[in-house]
Amino acid sequence: MSEPTPRRFWLLALASAGVAAIVSACKTAPEGAAPVAKPEPVPEPVIGPIAGPSGSARASAAATPRAYRQSGATHIYGLNANRIYKGRMPPLLYAIGVINVEINQVGIVTRLDWMRAPRHAPEVIAEIERTIKAASPFPAPVRIGKVVYTDTWLWHKSGKFQLDTLTEGQD
Repeated sequence: MSEPTPRRFWLLALASAGVAAIVSACKTAPEGAAPVAKPEPVPEPVIGPIAGPSGSARASAAATPRAYRQSGATHIYGLNANRIYKGRMPPLLYAIGVINVEINQVGIVTRLDWMRAPRHAPEVIAEIERTIKAASPFPAPVRIGKVVYTDTWLWHKSGKFQLDTLTEGQD
């Protein structure tokens, strides 16, 4: 191979300098310009319920309906902290209800289906349904799409309740 001619040498040097200038310009901001902000770290998942008209701002990583129960119960507890019975429930409860809750892919309640309704306490049935609907949107079940999960409502005569998923037990 022959040695490069002076003209080729200068063309190669000029092309290399141009490429270096372009690469350098991509890496640093011009003087006086505001530095490019680094992307913010991904925030921690939100603890507690977030309600919104288009769906939940939260997501549940649950892979099964049984695992989703924890997300649903935590969400309801977060919205109803002053209505949760503290401590162990007494041996005789005013009402016990078992209900299926259908949640769509964005966390909206689409259906309620009683498996065991406390028929002797129609006001409890209405209040449980109202509480669930008011809690919508729930955490979005992103891994399983829509979900139907079942929970048991343990209702005290005071109007306070616990969910079987998060119960503190019963005497």
